[in-house]
Amino acid sequence: MSTAPSPTKDEAPKAEPAPTASPGPWASLRPLVLRLHFYAGVLVAPFLLVAAVTGFLYAGAFQAEKLVYAHEMTVAEVGDTKLPVSEQVSAARKAHPEGTVSAVRPSPEADATTRVLLSGAKGVDPDHALAVFVDPYTAKVRGALEQYGSTGALPLRTWIDDFHRDLRLGDTGRLYSEFAASWLWVIAAGGLALWFSRRRALRKVRGTSGRRRTLGLHGTVGLWTAAGFLFLSATGLTWSTYAGANIDELRTSLGQATPSVSATAGGDHAGHGAAASAGGGEHGVGLDKVLSAARAEGLTDPVEIVPPADADSAYVVRQIQRSWPEKQDSVAVDPGTGEVTDVLRFADYPLLAKLTRWGIDLHTGILFGLVNQLALMALALALVLLIVWGYRMWWQRGRGSAFGRPLPRGAWQQVPPQILVPCVAVIAVLGCFVPLLGIPLAAFVVADVLYGEIAHRRARASASPT
Repeated sequence: MSTAPSPTKDEAPKAEPAPTASPGPWASLRPLVLRLHFYAGVLVAPFLLVAAVTGFLYAGAFQAEKLVYAHEMTVAEVGDTKLPVSEQVSAARKAHPEGTVSAVRPSPEADATTRVLLSGAKGVDPDHALAVFVDPYTAKVRGALEQYGSTGALPLRTWIDDFHRDLRLGDTGRLYSEFAASWLWVIAAGGLALWFSRRRALRKVRGTSGRRRTLGLHGTVGLWTAAGFLFLSATGLTWSTYAGANIDELRTSLGQATPSVSATAGGDHAGHGAAASAGGGEHGVGLDKVLSAARAEGLTDPVEIVPPADADSAYVVRQIQRSWPEKQDSVAVDPGTGEVTDVLRFADYPLLAKLTRWGIDLHTGILFGLVNQLALMALALALVLLIVWGYRMWWQRGRGSAFGRPLPRGAWQQVPPQILVPCVAVIAVLGCFVPLLGIPLAAFVVADVLYGEIAHRRARASASPT
């Protein structure tokens, strides 16, 4: 049997090169996420800084309000028996005959005053009410302050609230807070993705210095606070101008809108006793019988009584406790008979309506009281630190470029189509739903493409022989 000659050195078979592993999806996405996190961090951070500082002040305003307005909010001495609500309202009207009674908040605690809210009072913002504080034991008026909103915010908290929400610039100023809320979750989520994609050895802070230490602090604090930022962003958008309107429309289309009690007076009794005494809030059977009817339906303090809007309307009594457990039940009471014509329980709210209520109250520091407010203040401080560290890293990089390195050419083409197409579709939908995210994002992309093209042309020009 003949054997094949052994191959010579030149004829030796060559080993096939090992196939190179294609980069995973994250490897192709990471440059884009990094660039987006950088742009958002640099350009959105000033708005987030204002939101953080004013949010910190707002969270502390609840406790400050109790100190600043202690005279108006509390009684001089706790008595044995509280006077009828109607008598307290009469005392408030005698001291402040201007305007009309828009609501009454009977004293919810033994040492708390009753608030009689007047709309249309001279010198009061049309969107606000004049709150007259009455001692429920003596009917003495202890003062009057401007009040805003369903939470009963007094001047100090109202001023800070307005500054946090719109920089006291009205509807135009609200765009700043919506812009900040629209981007906070993007920055937080992008930071999380970038942090977990780093090797574990590069995440530590101890024993490091310079930019690496700053990055470690930035990433560690961001990791522990990211969930809070995601929550603040989502809940902040629920009452924003554009995204908030889209959210309300979506909830309504899903049958998840917040319901309201029917304030129409019942049947043959409509219009009975509808005349009020010079805007004093007394209609038909009066405030005390209306309050008794609401108590019989289980509406415990704190409550607010809203007089009928016209001859065909009923009284509305609603619970206004927005701390845990929430009390948000409401009833309508016929002014002619004192009978309850409609009942709405918070337990019967649609799920999304409940979640919205809880989310907003948690966002504003009401749901869990002082603990809630301290947590919000800690989040605000963390956000300030993250912004400072972010700018410090930008400075420490020291590359002499205001906008860092442009994306390498073909970065978008490196993303697999099965990943790129769904991502673009999701971003497009989000951009329509949250316009102050979509419009700036498009501007970031265009600006970065132009910047990258300019940088590449300069590089070619400097490399070409003269």
